[in-house]
Amino acid sequence: MTLVDQFSAYSQWRNGAAEAVGRLRHWLTRNEIGDAQGDMRLQYVLDRLRDDKLTVAFVAEFSRGKSELINAIFFSDYGDRVLPSSAGRTTMCPTELQWAPGGRPEIRLLPIRSRANHASVSDLKQYPEEWQVYPLEADSAESLQRALARVGETERVTRDEALRLGFTIDAKGETGLKPGADGKVEIPSWRHATIQFPHPLLEQGLVVLDTPGLNAIGAEPELTLSLLPNAHAVLFILAADTGVTQSDMAVWREYVQTGRGRQKGRMVVLNKIDGLWDGLRDEARIGAEIDRQVRTVAETLDIGVESVFPVSAQKGLVGRINGDAALVAKSRLPELERALTEDLLPTKQEIVRDNTLGETDDIVEQARELLMARLAGLREQLQELTDLRGKNQSVIEYMMRKIRSEKAEFEQGLQKYYAVRSVFSTLTNNLLRHLGMDALRDETRRTREAMMESTFSKGLRKAMEGFFAHLRANMARSTDEIGEITRMLDSMYKRFSVEHGLKLTSPEAFSTLRYEKELDRLEYAFNRQINTTLALVTTEKHALTQKFFETVAVQARRTFELANRDVEQWLRAVMSPLETQVREYQLQLKRRLESVKRIHQATDTLEDRVEELKQAEAGILAQLDELAALEKTIRAALGGTQANATGVPPAPRARAA
Repeated sequence: MTLVDQFSAYSQWRNGAAEAVGRLRHWLTRNEIGDAQGDMRLQYVLDRLRDDKLTVAFVAEFSRGKSELINAIFFSDYGDRVLPSSAGRTTMCPTELQWAPGGRPEIRLLPIRSRANHASVSDLKQYPEEWQVYPLEADSAESLQRALARVGETERVTRDEALRLGFTIDAKGETGLKPGADGKVEIPSWRHATIQFPHPLLEQGLVVLDTPGLNAIGAEPELTLSLLPNAHAVLFILAADTGVTQSDMAVWREYVQTGRGRQKGRMVVLNKIDGLWDGLRDEARIGAEIDRQVRTVAETLDIGVESVFPVSAQKGLVGRINGDAALVAKSRLPELERALTEDLLPTKQEIVRDNTLGETDDIVEQARELLMARLAGLREQLQELTDLRGKNQSVIEYMMRKIRSEKAEFEQGLQKYYAVRSVFSTLTNNLLRHLGMDALRDETRRTREAMMESTFSKGLRKAMEGFFAHLRANMARSTDEIGEITRMLDSMYKRFSVEHGLKLTSPEAFSTLRYEKELDRLEYAFNRQINTTLALVTTEKHALTQKFFETVAVQARRTFELANRDVEQWLRAVMSPLETQVREYQLQLKRRLESVKRIHQATDTLEDRVEELKQAEAGILAQLDELAALEKTIRAALGGTQANATGVPPAPRARAA
């Protein structure tokens, strides 16, 4: 199965899952089961399935054949190169290739001078006027070549302007851009490029991220702190004719294998093995030489040989364009593609499956509990009315007093419920005060002021490290508040379950571990790229402050925005089952009392009411069966195990009158 076929199968799987979840959402709405919170959660699941993206990043130093590899894997159907691929530097800025349904083929270029605005690329994506947009002729390879060549455009600026725009200058050209004889520096014309056109893989949610070389990659810290770490797969490309150079090693250590545990989807591609096809050695000797180079690369990078893939991107592209299957096989490109699909797609599919099942299972269980509560209440009414057959008015009056007593007792319990709601509101406010965006803005402002007032590097370091210390303290206090909320609700759930027979399970816990780990990753990157003696001594204070807030503070804000969104959703979801069951129990009591009142007023309505309740019982049992079928359909669509039986208890036998 080709790469296109694999992605197509994944896309169809995702669409099938969305269709199954959509049927559940429609069924819950049609049958008036659940609540607005559950509907919002299902809509979020559907949005996530629809907008699901799969990002593959290509990282390499200049002249390693990176653009040629992208052409060979994704764009050979055009019969020519789409991305510019020639000697020298062809990609000067981070470039995303993608497609959005309903979009139009175009290339969007963000001018390099936007760096002076102190805004991140992701923020600037919200303002179309900041970008230069050019249409593309998606069906013309020649037109695409001309347009995409623009990502390699450069301009020459003064040393001071290059520094102001965030570039590092190095007279030797080893750790930064090298000035020319006239003292000027060549910099990229563009800060970021987004290329949108309807390629089959891009239409199915693939995003290809093409990155510039070492001296350009470090000029856009957002790339190294966000785009690369969040990519589902990173292909690090080396050249067989150069091996692992010093600059290759720097890119590997700084931007690919950051040392924070094993990262799935990180592959090393040893390109240009066709340089060994010199016509003087047989296939066995060439294979042995390739194997030797693979082992050398694996040892140098401290990875397993199974993670290194020797290929010839150029021969693979030529073979596919000319329909030469033997040349394609000799290029070993299919082996890389096979590893990419076998490692990347199943992992991504597993994440999507687990996230979707986590939401749908919870909502299905809440719907089942609600239906079971309705069924239990209805059967209790049915039993009561069945027992009233042949009874006199005094017994019916006793039944009315009994229900009124239960109602009064429940209303007393509601006072405790309202008290818990009040405490819940207070704890929620405390939680959002620690985790909320206002607290982050205050800390960001305090850190900026401390950095601007510092006169020595020691003060700058203290302010930046203090930023992380305060964020961690706020996260720790938030964890304490979440624990207190969970314990309080757990106690309330158990009380209502015991005292009033509500079908309630303990509220789901919420963990901040995900956000703490993201802070760990961010602090690790900060210590490697900003908080070094060299950077503190050689970087002017204003430039260092700007870099810190354009990168670290921006990423911290995104982490806290995500935490806020998730915790607010959890707060709504954690109260929803109790609120729904309390509301349902009130309705049950009201219906029971009204039924007995009607029978008290006209005893001939007893049999009619019993029949109504039996029909209602059959309706709820049918709904439980439908819910189980929907659950089974979702699991089948996602590839999970089939649902268990509904667990509906048998109807109670009527006691003798």
